[in-house]
Amino acid sequence: MSAPVGPWTATVTIRPGSPSLAAMLERALRPESAREVPRVRAILRRPSEDTVELDVVARDSGAMRAAMNTYLGWVQLSLATARSAAGRAPDPRPGP
Repeated sequence: MSAPVGPWTATVTIRPGSPSLAAMLERALRPESAREVPRVRAILRRPSEDTVELDVVARDSGAMRAAMNTYLGWVQLSLATARSAAGRAPDPRPGP
């Protein structure tokens, strides 16, 4: 059996459509990205006014899968909530 390969890394770039939505998304994700989670580290950035980037570093593939599912779920929930509050129907596509 070979040694595990790691760390695993991923960068997710989210362009929610406006600077105000990007700011809201950053505020929603900031507390979660600052939490200490075993085997995973997340770094949240705003490379531009209308973009949010999330870098995830995980020790193993299972931790990466769990972190990506969690963060993408929070992104989808946050944007759907913002759209609903603005009186627009949620985007039916499965991704953010």
